[in-house]
Amino acid sequence: MTSFQSTIGEEDIAEELAAGQREISIAEFFEKNKHMLGFDSGARGLVTAVKEAVDNALDAAEEGGFLPDIYVEIRENGDYYTVVVEDNGPGITEEEIPKVFGKLLYGSRFHVREQSRGQQGIGISAAVLYSQLTSGKPARITSRTPNQSSARYFELVIDTDTNEPEIRTKETTTWDRGHGTRIELEMEANMRARSQLHDYIRHTAVVNPHARIELREPDAHRKSERVADAELPAETEEIRPHPHGVELGTLIKMLQSTDSHSISGFLQEEFTRVGRKTADDIIAAFRDRHFGRELRWPVPRQHEDVDLKRAIVAAIANKRTDDKRAFAERLDDVLDKRSPLGHGEVAEAVADVAANVGEETGTTFGSTVQENVVDVLWEALTADRVSPLYDHVNAATTDQKDDATVHGLAERIATRLDDYQNDRLTRSELADVVERAAEMTVERDDASVGETAREKIVDRLWSSMARVDGDVPKIDRLASDRDLASNLLDAMTAVSVMSPPTSCLSPITEELVEAGLRKEFDAEFFAAATRDASVHGGDPFIVEAGIAYGGDLPDDGKADLMRFANRVPLVYQRGACATTDVVKEIGWRNYGLEQPGGSGLPNGPVVIMIHVASTNVPFTSESKDALANVPEIEDEIELAVREAAREMKSYLNKRRSMEKRRKKQTVIADILPKMAEKVAEMTGNPSLDVDDSLARIMNNVLVEREREGETVRLVVENNDSTNETLEITDIVSTEPAEVAVESADESDATVVEMDDEYFLKWNPTVGSGEEATLEYRVDEEATFDLSVQGVEDAKLTVTQ
Repeated sequence: MTSFQSTIGEEDIAEELAAGQREISIAEFFEKNKHMLGFDSGARGLVTAVKEAVDNALDAAEEGGFLPDIYVEIRENGDYYTVVVEDNGPGITEEEIPKVFGKLLYGSRFHVREQSRGQQGIGISAAVLYSQLTSGKPARITSRTPNQSSARYFELVIDTDTNEPEIRTKETTTWDRGHGTRIELEMEANMRARSQLHDYIRHTAVVNPHARIELREPDAHRKSERVADAELPAETEEIRPHPHGVELGTLIKMLQSTDSHSISGFLQEEFTRVGRKTADDIIAAFRDRHFGRELRWPVPRQHEDVDLKRAIVAAIANKRTDDKRAFAERLDDVLDKRSPLGHGEVAEAVADVAANVGEETGTTFGSTVQENVVDVLWEALTADRVSPLYDHVNAATTDQKDDATVHGLAERIATRLDDYQNDRLTRSELADVVERAAEMTVERDDASVGETAREKIVDRLWSSMARVDGDVPKIDRLASDRDLASNLLDAMTAVSVMSPPTSCLSPITEELVEAGLRKEFDAEFFAAATRDASVHGGDPFIVEAGIAYGGDLPDDGKADLMRFANRVPLVYQRGACATTDVVKEIGWRNYGLEQPGGSGLPNGPVVIMIHVASTNVPFTSESKDALANVPEIEDEIELAVREAAREMKSYLNKRRSMEKRRKKQTVIADILPKMAEKVAEMTGNPSLDVDDSLARIMNNVLVEREREGETVRLVVENNDSTNETLEITDIVSTEPAEVAVESADESDATVVEMDDEYFLKWNPTVGSGEEATLEYRVDEEATFDLSVQGVEDAKLTVTQ
C-alpha cells in the first residue's frame, strides 16, 4: 500500500499535515461521541432526555421560588417518540432561549461554588442535539415569564460546526400556563428502558418530596404528589474555594488574577474560612517552607573554657574600653537569658544591646561592629554541635539506642550541617540530613536506626528550631514563581482550617428523606440519617442515607439500591459507582439481613437510599451516572448507611425477639402449669408458681443484663451439656469504665469507639454448667443495644 508520505516530498510533509488541522467545536465532538453524554442507544437516550429536561425544570422552579409542578409526556409516532416536559418555573427570556437549548457548554452554574443539579451547561442542549441527529427535526420550545401576557415559541437546531443555535421558527403564542417552560423533542427511540424511566420518576419523587411529578406514556400513567405542607429546599449561597482543596495550577491562576498585593490579603479575600489569624498561621507555615528554620545552640559558659565577654570585647574595634566592656556585660547577660539561640536570634540580641548601650553611653555600635560580634558569637555557639544534638537524639529515641549509636548519629548530623549557611534548613532538608546520617550510621556502625526513630528525631529538632523573620514575597512574585506558589499551597494544606460553610448546600434532611420514602414505598419500617458536612478537594459535601424495610417490598431478590447526587437519581452504571462499592462491602448480616458470601448487596425486602449533596460532585464521566471512588466520600457514605442500618437492626431484633417470645410463651404457658399441677398432685404439695422459670427452661444459654446504679453486669449462664463460645457485642451510648471479666477461660473484653458509640466486645468460652460475668461502670442515663452471636437462636435467651 502506498503511504500518504510517499506521495509528497519530505520537505512538504509538515505543510500538508498542518493544512489538515482544524478546530473542532464541542457540538461537533459530541455529535460523534453522544454515548459520552448518555445517548448511546434509543432506549437509554429516551431516559436521558427526560432526565435532563426534568432536572432543568426542577432547578428552574426552585430558583424562581415555586413549588415544582412537572409534567412529562411520551408519545409514540411510528418509529419515533415525542418527549414533552413542562414546568411551572419562571420561564426563560426571549434572548436566552436559543442559547440555553441550542448551545453546548452554556449555563449559569459552572463557575458557581454552590449545590445545583446541573453545572456544565451540556445536558438539555445535548438532548436537543440527539433529537435532531436521530429525527432530523428541530426542538420546539415554549416559554413564558410571569410578566409576559403571551408566551414565546421557538423551533431550533444546533449548528454542530459552530456550536451555535439555528432558529427555524420564532413567534408569539398562547399558553395556558401563567409562567414556565415546555420543550418537545422528537427522536428515534424505544421503550425497552421503561423500568428505568419509571425508576427515574419515582426516585426523583423520593428525593424531591416538595415536587409534584406526573408521567404519561403509551402504556402507563403515574403521578407523585408532593408531601403535605412541603416547602422549597433551603436556599443556597455561593461560597469561595476552601484552602484545602485548591490545586497548584488553580492557585497560580488565582494569584495571577487577584487584586491583592499581600499574601494575607489574598488568603482572606479569595478563600472561605480564612480570617486574619488563619492567614497568619498559613504565612508562618509558608515562612518555614520559604526561609526554613535555624537550629538553636546553647550559649557556652565560662566553665566551658569559653570567655564570651572577652571574645565580644575583642571583636569591637575603635571604641572606648569601658563602653566595650559595658556592651559585652549587657550582651552576655541577654544571651544567657535567651539561650539557646539561632543565628537570627543572635543577630537580634546584638542589635538590641547595641541600641540600648549606645543610647546609654553615647557610643555608636554600627552594622560592622554588630556583624563582627555576631560572627564571633556564632562561632562560639557552633563550636560544639555534637553535645546538643546528642541530647536531642537521645531524648527522641529514649532507651532504644545504645550510647555509641546515639553519639555516632549526632556526630554525623553535625557534620552534615556544614553544608547549610547559619544552620538554616527547611523541614525536608532537615529530614534529608537525618536520613543520610542514619543510613551512614547503619552502614558503618551496623546499628539499627528505623523510620520511626528518624521521624522522631526530625520532629524534635524541627520543633526546637527558630523561625526566621523576613519579608515574604508579594503576590506578583508568587504568581510568576511555581516553586513559591507550591510552598504556599503546602502551607495552606498544612494549617488546620475550619470546614467550609454549608450554606452552599441544601440537604434533603432526615425528616424529608423518610417522608419521601414513606410517600413512594409501602414498607413497615423507615430510617434516615444525615451526616455533618465534610470536605473533598476544597468542596463541602453532605451524605444522607435512608432505609425502608418490609411491608409490600419484594422479598425475592436483592435489595433495591437508590443512588442520588444533588437530588438527581443515578439510573445507569450502578456497578461502576462508589456508592454501590461501599454498600457491597458492608457486613449486612450484622444488621439482620441475608448476605450470601458475606459481601455484595443484601437480600430481602429492603430499599437502601443514598444521597450525596456537593458543590462539585465527582462523577466518573460526562453522563453523570456514577460517583468516582473518593475515599472521603466513601467513608461518609458508609457511616451514613450504618447509622440508618443500626436503627433497622434494632427494629428487626425487637421484632424477632417478640416473635420468639410469643411462640415460647404459648408452648410453655400451655405445658408447664399442667406439669406443675401434676407434680403438686403427686407430692401433696401446693402448686408451684412457674412464671419465673419460663425463660431458663426454654433455652440452654442465658445472657442476662443486671444493673445497679452505674454498675452493669452481663452474666452468661451455660446450662448445656457442651461448652459454648459466644460473640457478645454491647453497644453503649457512653464510654464504659472499669471493664472487668470473671471467667474460667480468662477471656478479655475490648472497647472500640465508632461514630460516638462504644462497642464493648467480649468472646467468652463458657463450660457446661459454668457462668461468666462481664462487669463495667457507665453513666446511669446510658442506653444499650446487646448483640449475641455464636449460639443458635433456639438455644439462646437474652434478657436486658
